Amino acid sequence: MRLTGSQTFFLTLSLQKKFWDDKLNIIMKQELEKIKKEYDEITNELSKAETVSDIQAFKEMSKKQSVLKEIVDNYENLLKMERNILENNEIIKNESDEELIIMAKEENEKLSDNKNKLEDEIKLLLIPKDPKDEKDVLVEIRAGAGGDEAGLFAVDLFRMYVKFAENQNWKTIILNSNKSSIGGFKEVIFEINGTDVYSKMKYESGVHRVQRIPKTEKQGRVHTSTATIAVFPQAEETELKIKNEEIRIDIFRSSGPGGQSVNTTDSAVRITHIPTRTTVSCQDEKSQLKNKEKALQILRSRLLALKEEEEAKKAKDARRSQIGTGDRSEKIRTYNFPQDRITDHRIKKSWHEIENILEGNLDDVIDSLGQAEREMKK
Repeated sequence: MRLTGSQTFFLTLSLQKKFWDDKLNIIMKQELEKIKKEYDEITNELSKAETVSDIQAFKEMSKKQSVLKEIVDNYENLLKMERNILENNEIIKNESDEELIIMAKEENEKLSDNKNKLEDEIKLLLIPKDPKDEKDVLVEIRAGAGGDEAGLFAVDLFRMYVKFAENQNWKTIILNSNKSSIGGFKEVIFEINGTDVYSKMKYESGVHRVQRIPKTEKQGRVHTSTATIAVFPQAEETELKIKNEEIRIDIFRSSGPGGQSVNTTDSAVRITHIPTRTTVSCQDEKSQLKNKEKALQILRSRLLALKEEEEAKKAKDARRSQIGTGDRSEKIRTYNFPQDRITDHRIKKSWHEIENILEGNLDDVIDSLGQAEREMKK
């Protein structure tokens, strides 16, 4: 039987696809074998007494092991599936019992589907991660349009992130806060420390909008308010040096609610970075020195983020179009209380049960944003 021109073309195309799929699978497995070897070496090192005694080394290696474990577990599942498929092929080829052959074929169909899905998951895991993903973060929440209601919404967002951090076994520390007369936040800056914090929190930068009836609204009208969130990966001193001559430090008396001596001593610190005119204030601590350390920490992270944004603009970096790099002036999410719906405008997806999400159950939202970003990188 002779093939037509179009049949020959599609057969050639199919064979080429199979060739490249096989080639990619070979390359992928070579990479996976390297990762498995590295994972085994790290696991072995972590069992040694000298590694355990070196707290910094142990922490870094544990973090690396945690990252590799997901890939290794998936790879081992893939190998198990492939072994099962081969065993079933032997049954289909050599077995005389028709019932066993049918069962082996049916199982292989399921295994092949699962194998294809697992390979796709592994390919996503092998995409190089943003080196900042493992970093701790600084989060700044500021009340936007909407007066007192915007400040109360800022409190709700702060509570949501604190509870989300608790669910992830992360630690939160308030660095600076400025409250309104009715208990809302004009501004709150806090750090979150833990494993892969930036990888999840990076999606939160931008303008968050709330639509609800304020507690102070007597006529039952829905108001719209906003809060702006900025998430920065924490910068180490080695990453960005701030020269003494580049900054001006002002000391002043703390304002707003505080402890016994917070409002009565000149402990608040304002640091201005003269070249960029970036200003940071800290007043939550009673100690002037601690407030200065916190202010420098915030300033360093802001300046590093500013530097990276400028470099991205110069290079016309494609990452600026991705999910995780949303402009802080961009409206990214709406919390609609009357309709019990949260909508993320970047991926055009909605979730219900606002109160549950505001209790820190953000996983579905964050996972959807992460999946969307990974799909864009494929």
